[in-house]
Amino acid sequence: MSTNRESNNLELIVSNALKIPGVKVNRKEFLIKMFGNDINSDKVAILIEKGPLVAGIDCDKINRMARSLIEKRTLQSSGASFAAGLPGGLAMAATIPADTIQFFGVALRLAQELAYMFGYKDLWEDNELDMEQVRGELILFLGVMFGVGGSASALKMLSSKIADQALKKIPQKALTKTFYYPIIKKIASLIGIKLTKDSFAKGISKVIPVIGGAISGGLTYTSMKKMGNRLRITMYETLDYTKQDFERDMDEIKREMPEIIDAEFEEVVEEVEIKL
Repeated sequence: MSTNRESNNLELIVSNALKIPGVKVNRKEFLIKMFGNDINSDKVAILIEKGPLVAGIDCDKINRMARSLIEKRTLQSSGASFAAGLPGGLAMAATIPADTIQFFGVALRLAQELAYMFGYKDLWEDNELDMEQVRGELILFLGVMFGVGGSASALKMLSSKIADQALKKIPQKALTKTFYYPIIKKIASLIGIKLTKDSFAKGISKVIPVIGGAISGGLTYTSMKKMGNRLRITMYETLDYTKQDFERDMDEIKREMPEIIDAEFEEVVEEVEIKL
C-alpha cells in the first residue's frame, strides 16, 4: 500500500470522525467552563480572545488542569459509545470500522481541548472546519499523540511565540511549500502506515495495531491517556520556548525527516534563524 493511499486513509478517518456528534469543541464554552471561576469577570474577554495564559492563569496550573482533563476524558471514553451517534450514510461506513472512527473522535476532541487550554485559536469558523485545518494542525496534533518522530519538534517550532514572530516574517508561500506541508504530509503518511499495516489486509478485527490490536466493546484507556499526555507535554514546552530550543528541534526534524530537506527548505530555515 502506497504512502499516498495511507495518507488518504488518515484524512478520510479524521474528516469523518469530526462529523460525530460531540467531537467538535466549542472553544468559548469550554474555556469559560474550565477557567471562568479562576479569573475576574473583566478578564473573560481576554480569556476568549487570547487564551488562559494571557488571561492570568499560571502555566503550571494550566498543565495540572490539562493532566486532570486527560484522566477524566479517557475514563469517560472507555465506557462511551461515540459510534452510536454516527450520522447515517457516511462514505466511510463500509470500509472503515466504527471503532476506528470512534477512537479518532475521542482523540480529536481531546486534542482540541488541550489546544484551547494552551492558547490555540478556534479551529472552527462559522461552525465549519476547513480541510486545510485537518491537513494541518489537527494531523500535527495526532502525529504528536501517536509518537511520530519529529512531530513534537514540528509542533513546538510552529506554535511557540518565539518561532511565530520569526515565521511571520517569511513569505507565506515559501513557508507553506518548504516547511509546513512537507512535515504534515510525512506525519500523515507515517500514521497511515501504522494504522493500515496488516489491519486492512487481515480484515476489520485488528484495527489500529499501533495501540495493541483489536478494539472491541470500548476504547483502550492506557493508550488514550498516553497519547493525551504526549500532546500535553509538548504544548506545555511551547510556553517557555527559546532560540536554543528552536535550533534543537530543527536538528530533530532534519534527523527524523531527512527526505523533506532540500535547498529551498534550508534557505527558509536560515532566514528564520537569522530573524530569531
